[in-house]
Amino acid sequence: ALAPLLRWYAYPRLAKIPPNQYQEMVLEAKDATLLDYTAGMQPKKVDKVTIVQTLKGNVEASREIEASAGKDVVVWDTLSYIMGPDGKMVSQIPERYIFDAHTQDPVHATGEMVDGDPVRREGIEFKWPFFAEPRDYLYFDAQTRTASPIHYVGPRTYRGMDVYYYEQTVPWTKVSLPKKMPIEGIDPKTFEQTTGTSLWYQVKAMFWVDPVTGAPVNAEQVIEQEMRGGIAAGAPEGRLTVFAGHVKMREDYARYTVDLVKSNRTKVLALHTYAPAGLAAGALVLLGLALWLEARGRRRSGTRDGEGRAAQLTAGV
Repeated sequence: ALAPLLRWYAYPRLAKIPPNQYQEMVLEAKDATLLDYTAGMQPKKVDKVTIVQTLKGNVEASREIEASAGKDVVVWDTLSYIMGPDGKMVSQIPERYIFDAHTQDPVHATGEMVDGDPVRREGIEFKWPFFAEPRDYLYFDAQTRTASPIHYVGPRTYRGMDVYYYEQTVPWTKVSLPKKMPIEGIDPKTFEQTTGTSLWYQVKAMFWVDPVTGAPVNAEQVIEQEMRGGIAAGAPEGRLTVFAGHVKMREDYARYTVDLVKSNRTKVLALHTYAPAGLAAGALVLLGLALWLEARGRRRSGTRDGEGRAAQLTAGV
């Protein structure tokens, strides 16, 4: 009774993202190209650009949305803080991501945003569903505020783990300037309107995903950003590189992520597979033992009855 109860009743209710999750991740782009805003607005090669991503579950906001949504909801407040080689801010982009705690499907509610702009997400972001499938998914890109397919490429092995590998390519797209820029006092909208400058972006995103938990164990992005028109008119082909680099997890965070996902994978499998299968196997063993004891008891009873009749016959003779 416990085996099917755990698998089909407990698992769908207990396997979910906790509302109070907190996570920090550091990524780096080495030998990158970065626009120097203080030296004539010219791109230059730098040793490293660092991106610090923080993710914090907003428990109070999730409870408010759950009251009207009628299901378990998680609210993630995230921040991507980009720093140059000198440690100074290049830009920072906050997000609020609201989704179903069990399926990771987006939940549309007031407060859903990217960099202060209201959005209506489609598809997944940050995490795949539990027991991800080897197929394409719709994945939300925060820079363009749009969703497009992320393609399943095939199985891979990453640091000893069997994972699914996905890729998404977003072609050159006009995007909004970050509201926080390294030059104080510049309003992005005013800057665009007065100078006629626009920001363009393209990316190749790569994810190595644990299919059990749906959590990426590794993520990389090849990002290019450039300004066109306006102040970029004098640059070659009218394009001024803002950032170009291959962003990867820092080694210590890569190791930490793998250890964390392995731990959570064991918990999910224990509830979904190990415990139900163990209980079912134990039940079969106990049933077999009970049948054997019953049969043995019947044989002993039959032997005693036979011996008693034989004794009676002998006594009668």
